[in-house]
Amino acid sequence: MIKVEGLSFWYPDEHHASLSDISFTINEGEFVVLCGASGCGKTTLLKHLKQEIKPIGKTIGNIFVFGEGIETISNKRAAEQIGMVFQNPENQIVMDTVWHELVFSMENMGYSLTVMRKRLAEMANYFGLESLLYKSVHELSGGQKQLLNLASVLLLQPKLLLLDEPTSQLDPIAAKEFLQILRQINQDFSTTVILSEHRLEDVIPMADRVFMLEKGKIKYVGSPQYFCNEIGNGLNKSDLSYLPAVTRLYLNGECVKPKEGEIKLPLTVREGKSWFTKSFELNDEEYQNHKVVDSKSNLDSEMILECKEVTFSYGKNEEDVLKKLTLSIYKNEFLAIVGGNGAGKTTLLQVLAGLLSPQRGKVKTSKSKKIGYLAQNPLIYFSYDTVEEEILLMANQAGLIEPEKEIKNLLILLEIEDIIKMHPHDLSGGQQQKVALAMVLISRPDILLIDEPTKGLDPIAKLRLAELLQDIRNTGTTIVMVTHDVEFAARHTSRCALLFDGYITTNDVPSNFFSENYFYTTSINRLVRDRLPNALTEEDVIRKWVVRDYSF
Repeated sequence: MIKVEGLSFWYPDEHHASLSDISFTINEGEFVVLCGASGCGKTTLLKHLKQEIKPIGKTIGNIFVFGEGIETISNKRAAEQIGMVFQNPENQIVMDTVWHELVFSMENMGYSLTVMRKRLAEMANYFGLESLLYKSVHELSGGQKQLLNLASVLLLQPKLLLLDEPTSQLDPIAAKEFLQILRQINQDFSTTVILSEHRLEDVIPMADRVFMLEKGKIKYVGSPQYFCNEIGNGLNKSDLSYLPAVTRLYLNGECVKPKEGEIKLPLTVREGKSWFTKSFELNDEEYQNHKVVDSKSNLDSEMILECKEVTFSYGKNEEDVLKKLTLSIYKNEFLAIVGGNGAGKTTLLQVLAGLLSPQRGKVKTSKSKKIGYLAQNPLIYFSYDTVEEEILLMANQAGLIEPEKEIKNLLILLEIEDIIKMHPHDLSGGQQQKVALAMVLISRPDILLIDEPTKGLDPIAKLRLAELLQDIRNTGTTIVMVTHDVEFAARHTSRCALLFDGYITTNDVPSNFFSENYFYTTSINRLVRDRLPNALTEEDVIRKWVVRDYSF
């Protein structure tokens, strides 16, 4: 299906190659996952396989698709047979209603009315879109928009499907549903799938091969089992963060490991159950005495921000997004707000930031508290030609005495000092997220409101972000985060709240909050909850093996 020979690529005015001498082949019907650090070249590589959006710059090497040079494929054939779904659902939708969006590509291809009607009926039924056909696209949730994008691409019946982090803005349930549909399409129609993704927990088990890129080169390539074994046996232990949590637990835990050849590395909860049952035993007396002490809560400290019976809607005749919502936020805590796409999480964050005014209810904040707000889309922060200009402007507006020194320290902390001269729009999604965060942090806010900060970040970058947020919190800053990243929230926050049907249905410390959930919880909790109901991470479980201590 695809053959790439010695592909190298440089963006304009860049001395370092974004892709460096890459060669590989992909067979028809394969499901391939691309992973690696933000800025390693994943998106650049995908765009080279879709000639219409190939980035401007210097390219060396050859790309063959369907047995011929990619530049010789006609525009019509390329549009039909090579489909692409982008990271941000909003960037791909061009029409006003669902059915207009679905038929848009077919109309542009000149299909007959009979063909369009037949394909539309079939696809709407396959994706369960019948009830949404005549709705405005603006009424759809993020998950529904991404399904609409996928359906629109599939109506042209492509042989090759490229996806650039398509689940990054989806809640855990919507992400799983999207990936299952993707796998079903791959299985049912032998559509070749190349998926770039940072949320690897669910995609590695369904892949035929995994490609890991590092600094524009292919570091690992092989089956999921080979990929996990190579990282597990490698010297760079930071790469372990790319593996599913169940696999990391197996590799790190002092468990009874089966003899070689007896079992493969577990990649899913189901595969991990058997060896975990053999490895960890907790007798009845120990189970009865098992207790959890979570010391991360900050509820005894000063309340600095409060929503009291807040109701908000976007129009006079629109349905209420927030309904008599009450939430208290305390000094120096790290609060995560989770919930499904369209639940109103971003709306709540904007109400807390003072960007939206509720129709009823009040938002109270302590006097002289400075609030910083990081939106989900970092592009709205950029208006200059370089990263340096963007951050310097914010530093000057903040009235810093030594802006250059502050900027330098922040760039080092965020590890973006090497992109300071680049245009913000030339950066990867993860790099754009870091630059926007730097622009918000430079003003030293007392309360930091962040919307999906882990979107577009690789696993290692997430760990560094967690360290950064903890450092910020140690200076006395309160953090409120909206997120779909259950693993991140469970590991790093002090309190979690669930937003559903316009109000906060529950909030608690992570060990209690996630252990009572069925879907909104971690893979490790699903694996061990029968024996350790409050364990959320592999570190929680490993502590049981090592020291037999029953307080987390």
